[in-house]
Amino acid sequence: MVSFKPLALACAASLALGSPLPVPARFHVSVRDDSIPYNASLPNVTIFATGGTIAGSASSSGQTTGYQAGAVGIATLLDAVPEIKNISNVQGVQVANVGSESITPAILLNLTQQVQQALDSPYCQGVVITHGTDTLEETAFFLDLTIRSEKPVVIVGAMRPSTAISADGPINLLEAVTLAADPQARGRGAMIVLNDRIANAFFTTKTNANALDTFKATEQGFLGFFINIKPKFYYAPALPLDKPYFDVSGVCNATELPQVDILYGYQALNPALTTAAVASGAKGLVLAGMGAGGWTDAGNEVIGEVIKNNGTAVVYSRRTMDGFVEPTGSFGYGGGFLNPQKARIMLQLALFAGWQEAQLRTLFEYYEL
Repeated sequence: MVSFKPLALACAASLALGSPLPVPARFHVSVRDDSIPYNASLPNVTIFATGGTIAGSASSSGQTTGYQAGAVGIATLLDAVPEIKNISNVQGVQVANVGSESITPAILLNLTQQVQQALDSPYCQGVVITHGTDTLEETAFFLDLTIRSEKPVVIVGAMRPSTAISADGPINLLEAVTLAADPQARGRGAMIVLNDRIANAFFTTKTNANALDTFKATEQGFLGFFINIKPKFYYAPALPLDKPYFDVSGVCNATELPQVDILYGYQALNPALTTAAVASGAKGLVLAGMGAGGWTDAGNEVIGEVIKNNGTAVVYSRRTMDGFVEPTGSFGYGGGFLNPQKARIMLQLALFAGWQEAQLRTLFEYYEL
């Protein structure tokens, strides 16, 4: 576990004085003033909105590509699903309103701190995060590694903008809030909800650029599904083996994470891209290798040099949809079951926490062969 005691004390002092935690100035955080009466018999769910297709707008009802993501706010999203008021008392917080390709470390850190604060309240039963689907799996994975709570954390998006003739956002949002309010959803880590499916944030990835049924964990499977807007689980609550936790709740003013770049493997790849990435400031590299993490001899020679000369942390992953990259046995670390984008998030958090070689090897190579 990562500890940031001095900053945590500063945050605690801020809370004791009644002032909010610092928020990066460029992020306008607004809470919806809902006129719906509070219902003491219903659970309380906080929705954190970040933009994306679920908040997108197009020029026609038939347009499902080329639209503007993050065009409408959380109030409009909630107004489109009046049934939510029968499920829970909802508070909406607009953290950002961007396409998910524009999510930054500053937004991630701000988001995870606000989510943790909400979950720490005894009056909150669960949270929902609305998000664009292009990088939804990365934010979901980040939250899964940085949130500590038994309460449900549900990340939801849409594949069609809110103006589409058959927009999937409203039912996805209703199902996400229903899941966050359900006691059976406790203790399962962060979850992803789209297309009537409940998926684990640790393993799930986007598999199709356009189809509604895009988020899957092909090898690990789904946690459950929805029938008549009610969640049905296949299994008792469980978490991935040796899932780490990184405590960033006390890092009040942090807006950056260590730069980690992903390099793609291919025939006759250019080794100079490795040195270029390190020269541009990369503290870590993730290799989307061929097959089970394969890299060319010439490429590995340069990888060895940047590890030796620059102390660069290098994780071998794979460009295939699924698979396992075994421990390297030498320089670099085998990425196991993590795809490149998730290995990057984990390496960023580990470097941010100051983890060194032995800790990194244990983190990534926890499966012994």
